[in-house]
Amino acid sequence: MGITDNPQLDPRALKATSVKAEDPATPGPGPSTLKITAASSDPKMFTLPWEKPLATWPPELLVNLPRGISRHIVRFVHVGDEVYAMKEITRTVAEREYELLRQLQKLNLPTVQPIAVVTGRHDDNGEPLEAILVTKHLRFSMPYRALFARTLRPDTAERLIDALAVLMVRLHLAGFYWGDVSLSNVLFLKDADAFSAFLVDAETGDLQIELTAGQREYDIDLARTNIIGELMDLSSGELLPPDVDEISIGNRLVDRYHSLWSALTDTDNFSPNEMWKIEKRVNRLNELGFDVDELEMKTAEDGKRVLVRPRVVDAGYANRRLLRLTGLDVQENQARRLLNDLDAYRASSWREGEDLEIVATDWMREVFEPTVRMIPRGYRSQIEPAQFFHEVLDHRWYMAEKAGHDVPMAEAVQSYIKNVLPQYQLDTKTVNELNADADAGVVDDEYTYDDASNNGAHTAPAAGHDDGYNPEDDPDAAVWAH
Repeated sequence: MGITDNPQLDPRALKATSVKAEDPATPGPGPSTLKITAASSDPKMFTLPWEKPLATWPPELLVNLPRGISRHIVRFVHVGDEVYAMKEITRTVAEREYELLRQLQKLNLPTVQPIAVVTGRHDDNGEPLEAILVTKHLRFSMPYRALFARTLRPDTAERLIDALAVLMVRLHLAGFYWGDVSLSNVLFLKDADAFSAFLVDAETGDLQIELTAGQREYDIDLARTNIIGELMDLSSGELLPPDVDEISIGNRLVDRYHSLWSALTDTDNFSPNEMWKIEKRVNRLNELGFDVDELEMKTAEDGKRVLVRPRVVDAGYANRRLLRLTGLDVQENQARRLLNDLDAYRASSWREGEDLEIVATDWMREVFEPTVRMIPRGYRSQIEPAQFFHEVLDHRWYMAEKAGHDVPMAEAVQSYIKNVLPQYQLDTKTVNELNADADAGVVDDEYTYDDASNNGAHTAPAAGHDDGYNPEDDPDAAVWAH
């Protein structure tokens, strides 16, 4: 079914369509025709060796970053000043996944950013090559196996599961059926003491108006099964702490998901003199990182009770508040920590009665910016400034507790850089081993796409089907042929 066949979808998603999936039986363009469909034009894209299989691209184009396990060939490639992830897959799958990612981005959901679909590829002998889906590398993110290759806290697995539960709830609230939930299909960003999860693989997904309970439960059950298997694989490679119970962690996802889903969607039952509980409910949702756009309220049949249910919720409550005050766009828990430090700065400088926007400007100039400027150059691609600031605050607190007195910020930064920051470095040997494991999982057989289509509740458009979409008419897309 074409996207425009479902006009009840969120209008933002409807406007995101920027490439029409073509039927594989339709005769393709001639061997010399290369087509790049992209959200924005970048002439440097044409300088890449599209005539070569992705696995054979020259090393000088590649960026040696840890890759997650995938069924397909994936490489990170320099394109000008940007780093893009390239995934080699069949044309119809590439076009469909690009379209889905565009829709999810329009809905402000946490996914990798789709950049382009490259089709019409042929080698020097005129033999056809698979299409390539291009997405933007999510800076500072890591696949789960790379995280466990570092020295991390014992509860790392639990924190990753909590982040995945939040991601699943957000996607399900938006009507996105994933169909292939696993740690391998997610990238993780450090978010203060927690993690944020981003969808990186939407091949089997489907965007609908609203998911049924059965669809959600299938995603949850599949996630639990896959996670237990992935953690057992880590355990066999001695990357998981020995006291971690893989089955317990898998069950944790189910519990966390249902708890969060209930908090966001349940209807509360109040008496007319208990309306203060509405504010309590909203505050609880804010603490979970969600902003309430609207509450649906109605009187029960007996006329003595009021039923209250969040009608629309969105994530990023603290993020949006910090963005308004400082212009910093960071993860939710990072934003909460920075706001707390801003409040402490306001109190310590006796400026509670002053406009918060003015105080925030001074806090940025006097506290935040001088601190993050101290990040060594070699680590600036390893850690986000907001995460650096958060971890320095933690380190400073431990130093002060040990010393029995306050510690200057500059001293805390120097100590953190010397004693803590090196854990963010992955040596070349470790990255190469992780990427060898990732390549070992490549299948890239066409029958796998058919299976995904059957099990993932979606199919490619039927031959001759026309959903009325023409990428050349889309002002939000650029289509080039060469």
